[in-house]
Amino acid sequence: MRKITFALYFGNRGFFPGELVAGARRELIQAVEEAGHGYIIMDEKETRYGAVETREEGRRYAAFLEANRGKYDGVILSLPNFGDENGAMAALADSGVPVLVQAYRDLPGQMDFARRRDAMCGKFAICNVLRQNGIRYTIMPPFTVNPGEAAFADHLRQFAGICRAVKGMRKMNIGAIGARTTAFKTVRVDEIGLQRHGINVETFDLSEVFRRMEKVSPERIAQKREQYLAITEFDFPGKKLDDISRLGAVVDDLAAEYDLQAVAIRCWDELELKYGIAPCLVLCELNERGVQAACEVDIPNAVVMRALSLVSGGPSMLLDINNNYGYDDGKCILFHCGPVPVSLLEGKGRTIDHKMFAKSYGEGSGVGVNRGKIRTGMRVSFGSAKTEDGKICVFLGEGRLSDDPIEEEFFGTGAVMETPRMQEILDYVGNEGYRHHMSVVHGTVAAAAREALVKYLDYDVHLFG
Repeated sequence: MRKITFALYFGNRGFFPGELVAGARRELIQAVEEAGHGYIIMDEKETRYGAVETREEGRRYAAFLEANRGKYDGVILSLPNFGDENGAMAALADSGVPVLVQAYRDLPGQMDFARRRDAMCGKFAICNVLRQNGIRYTIMPPFTVNPGEAAFADHLRQFAGICRAVKGMRKMNIGAIGARTTAFKTVRVDEIGLQRHGINVETFDLSEVFRRMEKVSPERIAQKREQYLAITEFDFPGKKLDDISRLGAVVDDLAAEYDLQAVAIRCWDELELKYGIAPCLVLCELNERGVQAACEVDIPNAVVMRALSLVSGGPSMLLDINNNYGYDDGKCILFHCGPVPVSLLEGKGRTIDHKMFAKSYGEGSGVGVNRGKIRTGMRVSFGSAKTEDGKICVFLGEGRLSDDPIEEEFFGTGAVMETPRMQEILDYVGNEGYRHHMSVVHGTVAAAAREALVKYLDYDVHLFG
């Protein structure tokens, strides 16, 4: 989970007591530090109490941000009292980052003129003027909250995820390794539509991948073998792991050369026919270290994997929405062959032969599936994406990975997800033409992901709240 740096802003109205701003500076700094993040703050000598209450002071704050460009990921606009909306407009017009608007509570027994804040009313005014001027901002419930409250700690957690996602996705590169599998028209994608949202797709033919695999040094092979053996039990002849390691080394090289933040790989059937391997183990290791890796050349879901991973601060996995769960319409089985990062499994996996390829091409033709048990009993957030009419369309929701059993004979790595809105979600996927893939992370981050994707990145998002 990458540390976030916030620029701290304090609004003020001159007739309110200055100690309100002084207290807010101390309390907000403490809250940010306790959340594990960094901050930059304008010197309190720069204006009265270091707050902004005029257009001129807003311009000073804008200069402060410009001098620190690249050093902050988001702005926290704190309102110890009503604050001045014109100063905020001048201060934040060119900030270029997400803005969280926080307003202090008024409290019983402190409503006399010397201590009353009116911050709720001021927050409405600030938001109104920011919106008028096209300055994008975030608010969260409860509408008023003090920095020392648990609710504000949750605001910081969500806002940090929003900042990570916005920074990480405004400009990103995805590697499409291999052409879309001919039969999989479900994963068609509009590259130009992606590019207009800052997402660049680099394509690599498998012939180039195979050429590079033959030239991987013994030292690189040994290094990758060690990485894979740390996440799986491997009982096949050594050449299989060597070839998987060659593939992993090549993908690493492509990611480094082209600055790839995510990849989507053609996973059948050339790798199986030429080398007798499946790339699942390679995808496991990539996903674990934060390079989002989708199978079946599913580029849009590589985008969602990255978004959810950045917001949650943890690794993501791509699973098929695969099976109903008997007669329980509130549950379904999520599954994939074995690309799940090891931290989302209960311990190491075990490498097996891909049963579908073994059936089609013979035993040993698809070694590389990392089978394991997905960690269950916890809340998850999920989503999927498509490109349509030049837009990036996404749906998001939350559910729970239950402890319901799946029989031992079930091929691959799966888990049962439950949500009372399951049938609504399934109908939506079918009616709106989404693919059968779902990106999943641990934690409740769907609302924060929607805020990042809609408010700051201009995606079309449907949230199952």
